[in-house]
Amino acid sequence: MKVWLDCDPGHDDALAILLALHTPGIELVGLSTVHGNAHAHLTLANAGRLLHAFAAPAHLKPHGGAPKPLLRTGRVDLEIHGLDGLGGVEGLPPADSSLTRPPDPLHAVEGLRAVLASAQPDEISVVTTGPMTNFALFASMYPELVPKVKQLVFMGGGVGVGNRSAVAEYNILCDPEAAQIVLELPIPKVMIPLNVTHTAIFTTAHMERLNPTLTPLRHTLSTLLFFFAHAYRDVFGFLEGPPLHDALTIAYLVKPELFTGKRQHVDIELHGERTAGETVVDVWDYLKIDASWGRTGRNCFVTETLDVEGFFNLFFACVDACDQVSPLNQRASS
Repeated sequence: MKVWLDCDPGHDDALAILLALHTPGIELVGLSTVHGNAHAHLTLANAGRLLHAFAAPAHLKPHGGAPKPLLRTGRVDLEIHGLDGLGGVEGLPPADSSLTRPPDPLHAVEGLRAVLASAQPDEISVVTTGPMTNFALFASMYPELVPKVKQLVFMGGGVGVGNRSAVAEYNILCDPEAAQIVLELPIPKVMIPLNVTHTAIFTTAHMERLNPTLTPLRHTLSTLLFFFAHAYRDVFGFLEGPPLHDALTIAYLVKPELFTGKRQHVDIELHGERTAGETVVDVWDYLKIDASWGRTGRNCFVTETLDVEGFFNLFFACVDACDQVSPLNQRASS
């Protein structure tokens, strides 16, 4: 399965990149970054640092994308992700290091256009783990290429729950207009909401299974998860560990059987004084809708549950695979 990943690294985005590179059956054909967890120049640099650490193919370089939302004032999530988006992480090369993968000169929108223009229909799946600004811009500029997308899988939203307001999840809240544009596109879409991601908790037992003393890569991952855990404890009161939100998008691509869900109609609240950014899911089939994936139909498969053990087995298999090739380990052994 060929995949384009659009992200805003971000601790959990880092784990999505790890899985996209080391899950059997996935070929990561492109990676782009966007504003969100940190400022756009930092998310781009972080992607380059992670591509190096996770042994991405040499040709794979990050495409920088939108530095701000379509209409709204940009925001960053410093208390969750630190000043540079990867707060507390040890072992990665600095952003200005020669080891950090340099950015591709093509803008994210143009990079995705180039890949889809040469692809067969239904050949490329697109994953977004940050605000959907880049994909909304792509769809607006190149609507003729949108039908070539096999599916869009996104981490975002919540059904009756939020994490940056009472009802709004952060990725959607950052650019609700972009999310609404994307939800109206006539292609299959899969939503991985907070209701599901909050069950994928990286616990103390998982940290013991990771065993950070074994390799430098595992140490780096442990520092990433340690910082993330403390941020979630201090800000949200998560005592068992942090949720691995974004990694679930990659798990869905290769093991959709790990999830249950229902195809429903989803819109974004754009104007509410207290509800802007809410994913409004028509759980009772109130709307008169059709069978299309577009604005008048059941436009989104909304996941509802996760086989947590199955997901973590996939996660640790990817860590094992990355361990065999990571330059972080090779540098340490030399």
